[in-house]
Amino acid sequence: MEKRTKAEIIALGAAACLGAGYLFAVAPGKSRREQRAPFRGRYFAHRGLYDDELRPENSLAAFRAAAECGYGAELDVRLTADGVAVISHDSSLLRMTGKDVTVEEQSFDQLQLLRLNGTEERIPRLDDALAVLCAAGAPVIVELKGCPRWKELCRTTLRILDARDGQFCVESFDPRIVAWFRRHAPEMLRGILTAQPEELGASPAERFLSSRVLYNWYCRPQFIAHRVGRASFSVRVARFLGAMRVAWTARDRAEEAHNDAVIFERFLPPVHYR
Repeated sequence: MEKRTKAEIIALGAAACLGAGYLFAVAPGKSRREQRAPFRGRYFAHRGLYDDELRPENSLAAFRAAAECGYGAELDVRLTADGVAVISHDSSLLRMTGKDVTVEEQSFDQLQLLRLNGTEERIPRLDDALAVLCAAGAPVIVELKGCPRWKELCRTTLRILDARDGQFCVESFDPRIVAWFRRHAPEMLRGILTAQPEELGASPAERFLSSRVLYNWYCRPQFIAHRVGRASFSVRVARFLGAMRVAWTARDRAEEAHNDAVIFERFLPPVHYR
């Protein structure tokens, strides 16, 4: 009986340690109300308020349209070969310009020779996009795309954001980028992007860890931006532990019922929903 009791105590202790370790791994970072306030209960236009024919995604025209309607905006930042922060979702420019080149291998001047979706719009600098959005008082979700020069991308982006009088938060799929902002810009709201495992373009191990936010111990995101659809148990636990909830990319108003902010496209929701 004594041996059995001792074994049970050891098992319970091990289970408690595993549970505590798991909670430590997925717990979000703490955020203050004033950090969350500009983003709560708002809709954010995904890559600007774009139209496939008239206003290409991540173009100045799309950001002007979002600002004119009062929306916040989400945009994607990459770094050119000569160190300029520009707005482009894809590294390859084949889809948006018809040219089989990458952002990271071109200088900014070379990129300006290209046109987006056959319009007169060009790939904009981050600074130019922020000038449009900040003038309208629009809050901005800045997604930094993972790349080999990710530290330079972080430094360049933060320098540009610090020079602007605006309301910004940062997010990334790359936990190294989120952790960098945790260390270097703790006052800026930060988040981790995730989705269902099959939506994450990485190795099986990375898909497993990312979809279950098991990098949270390292970068302590204050919000989790999750693709519309079923979330893993770990994401739900992180939300329960206080992570701000952001949904991407909604095409109707269903997500506002259980999210603090919603990134949308291809419909026109209200600016605020709470």
